[in-house]
Amino acid sequence: MATSGSDAGGIVWADGLCKKYGKTEALSQLSFSVDEGEIYSIIGPDGAGKTTLFRILTTLLLPDEGKAGVDGLDVVADYRDIRRRIGYMPGRFSLYQDLSVEENLKFFASVFNTTVEENYALVADIYRQIEPFKDRRAGKLSGGMKQKLALCCALIHAPRVLFLDEPTTGVDPVSRREFWTMLKKLRDEHGLTVLVSTPYMDEASWCDRISLMQGGRFMQTDTPVGIVEAYADRLFAVMAADMHGLMTGLKACPLVATSFSFGAAYHVTLVPGATPDALRSWLTAKGYAEVGITEISPSVEDCFMALMKTSEK
Repeated sequence: MATSGSDAGGIVWADGLCKKYGKTEALSQLSFSVDEGEIYSIIGPDGAGKTTLFRILTTLLLPDEGKAGVDGLDVVADYRDIRRRIGYMPGRFSLYQDLSVEENLKFFASVFNTTVEENYALVADIYRQIEPFKDRRAGKLSGGMKQKLALCCALIHAPRVLFLDEPTTGVDPVSRREFWTMLKKLRDEHGLTVLVSTPYMDEASWCDRISLMQGGRFMQTDTPVGIVEAYADRLFAVMAADMHGLMTGLKACPLVATSFSFGAAYHVTLVPGATPDALRSWLTAKGYAEVGITEISPSVEDCFMALMKTSEK
């Protein structure tokens, strides 16, 4: 019999989750909730704790402390019921590589006592893209097609909540955009709640809310716009003729508070009272030529780096 969920609210919630592997703390007093029909992303590097969190929420791992629930059910007491209500794509391609596309779909449908035809409306747009390869073995598909097949298999029983653990890792940029477009359509047309973990900061713009995660903790949770608007400092893109040597100069400069490499430039914040003109003069005096300093708007990655710097103090 299903037990009741937490007063925390939300179709997915966690309250004080902790998990250790030996002396390594994978999750530390983690609490959050996800609204029904929301695309919610947990963004952080490898080792941040994303997979551990997803494995607890999908009933594959027990927490050491704390509670969590999905769709009004407790992840420990009601694990059997939860498994019927969720779809899960693990980080590694986990379908049967020796089975064809069609055989994989039929197998996963049979596990949940349903058929491809019964829930075809939910997967129709995705299935049409892989249907030309329905007789091909899953192991012979391209990365993008494997991704679409795995998503179809995770949806074939019409789950209430979809958990995707780093689904776009190793996939080309075009396939990444296509994948996120499909997720938005699933949410908009079918009301599906989607939780996605990703190391890619640029994917934040596809989400309703995001949590920036490091060291088993959420450093900040907000809308992508809210995360950026909370950035407190003025941010500058700095370039010079000698870009390799410029980093050494920026690290040594007493006017610079932080500096990180971002593509073709260094993103820099200044200490209180310092100005970009003063920084340009300092770098020029040190022999750096063609110094360019432009004030820019921060990205989610800039916000992540700033939070990391703050947490280290």
